[in-house]
Amino acid sequence: MIAIGELSRQAGCNIETIRYYERIGLTPRASRRGRYRSYDADDVRRLRFIRRARELGFTLEEIRALIGIAAAGEVSCADARGIAAAHLASVRARLFDLRRMEEVLHEVVRACDAGEHAGCPLIETLSADAS
Repeated sequence: MIAIGELSRQAGCNIETIRYYERIGLTPRASRRGRYRSYDADDVRRLRFIRRARELGFTLEEIRALIGIAAAGEVSCADARGIAAAHLASVRARLFDLRRMEEVLHEVVRACDAGEHAGCPLIETLSADAS
């Protein structure tokens, strides 16, 4: 049996994060030995799975679905692929938005450096009517 501090170390998750995952049902409630939570190797594996999925930007609901697929015995690659493909589309959309933001910020910084405006190009850009 593993104490929560050791679980935190082995899984690379903060103790409060572990408790949060238990509260929202992403991980099963830990068994108790007196006042203390007690974990095992399955808990370490599940938390590592969750941590890796979070590092890839999956939402908690997507992770919940992936855990369900993994726990189903016969892993359905098609179901997991569907979740991953939707997530990939979301990542690509965010990258597109980030590139647009980069272009605007690059132009504002360039304008500041060139001294082309009497005022501040950033403030002017932020104050401009978006229509």
